[in-house]
Amino acid sequence: MSREQKLSEIIADHSGREGPLIPILHDVQEEFGCVDEEAEQAIAAALNLTRAEVHGVVSFYHDFKPKADPRPVVQICRAESCKSRGVEALIADAEQAAGARVKLHTVYCLGLCSSGPNARVGDRLHARLDSAALVKLIENA
Repeated sequence: MSREQKLSEIIADHSGREGPLIPILHDVQEEFGCVDEEAEQAIAAALNLTRAEVHGVVSFYHDFKPKADPRPVVQICRAESCKSRGVEALIADAEQAAGARVKLHTVYCLGLCSSGPNARVGDRLHARLDSAALVKLIENA
C-alpha cells in the first residue's frame, strides 16, 4: 500500500466523525512518524479546511512532528511536582546518557505527580526515578 493510499485510508476511517482532525493527526503521526506538508495538504482537502488551519493545529501540539525522527524518545516530566522532587538534578546525567542516540523530550506532567521524578518511554511510565534509574532507562531505550 502506498503512502497516499494509507493516508487516504486513515482519513476515511474518521469520515463522518465529529471533530476528526486531531484523531486523524494522531493516526498519521503514528503511521508515518510525522505529519508533513503533504499530509497536511491531503487532510485539509479531505476536511474542507485550509492547509494553514491544519498546520496551525499541527504546530500548536508538540506531539506532532513535521519530520520523522527515528531515534527513541524518552519523555522527562519537568512540571512543578517533579521539579520539587529533584528532576532538575537528573537532567545533566540524562543528557550525557542520551547523547545523540536518544531524543530527550521535556513534558509538563505525566500524571504521576505524587511519585516523581517521572519519565515515559513509548506507552510505559516510569516513576520515582533517581539518576541511576533514569540513565539505565535511557540506555535501554
